[in-house]
Amino acid sequence: MSSTTEGFISLPIPSLPEKPCQTYYKVVGTLSKDTPPLVALHGGPGVGHEYLLVLADLGIPLVLYDQIGCGKSTHYPEKMGDTSFWTVQLFLEELNAVLQHFGIQDNYDLAGHSWGGMLAANHAVLQPKGLRRLILMSAPADMKLWAKAQNRLRKSLPKELQDVMEKHEKDETTDSPEYQKAMNAYYERFVCTLKPWPDPIVHSLSELEKDPTVYMTMNGPSEFYTTGSLLDWTVIEDAHKINVPTLITNGRLDEAQDEVVVPFFREIPRVKWVRFEKSSHMPHFEERERYMEEVRAFLKY
Repeated sequence: MSSTTEGFISLPIPSLPEKPCQTYYKVVGTLSKDTPPLVALHGGPGVGHEYLLVLADLGIPLVLYDQIGCGKSTHYPEKMGDTSFWTVQLFLEELNAVLQHFGIQDNYDLAGHSWGGMLAANHAVLQPKGLRRLILMSAPADMKLWAKAQNRLRKSLPKELQDVMEKHEKDETTDSPEYQKAMNAYYERFVCTLKPWPDPIVHSLSELEKDPTVYMTMNGPSEFYTTGSLLDWTVIEDAHKINVPTLITNGRLDEAQDEVVVPFFREIPRVKWVRFEKSSHMPHFEERERYMEEVRAFLKY
């Protein structure tokens, strides 16, 4: 069994000198100069790292961390709604701090799931010299395309559930149990089709309930009701700058439908796309063995 180490990385935030950030990390395996580790970025924003621990199946050094505002890292609930604080740039700086802390900035692979894939893409377009390979796991290239896909999937739900969602969105009561119950029906179809959900997924998503600050500020009340600062996010115009071999993955029933990820396939010069036919947003759980085989082959381990 691989060894696991954990701890915290300090990240000074100029706008908050009295409350510097502590980013919690977990490393599975042993970091060495001979083997580039896989750094994995969780989704949300704000769901925590636990559900990506499954990537330890790959048998390579794995670096995970809770992004600012969730899990065991520093929380800033007082920054709810502050779009000038919760920016993509803040999370890019945190990623750089993690790479520097472990001294792996000159040789690493990067994977990002959902929002984590958006962040990974933004990192990759900067052409960091140490990035070797990139994995975009069920990640949208554009939030406008994402919204269209979510609304199309939503229309496949029973009419009564659609009516509940529309009512509470109109009344701005999306925190009601009735709305959350309708959302769960959506999640069971397009986020994870396994029954029951694996504990790591349940645990990670529960982080949103504990502290919704980042999710509400950057995304909004739900997956298809985006009102936050990511509303107009896109990386399509810059995706051609990603100059490392890239693997795109998604599921047939994924929130990240084909039209959401196809811009990556079209724009990135060296790219492979694998769609998992029996999966939704969590093919790394839903088709776990095959998923790991595909990723391992891509990383060439």
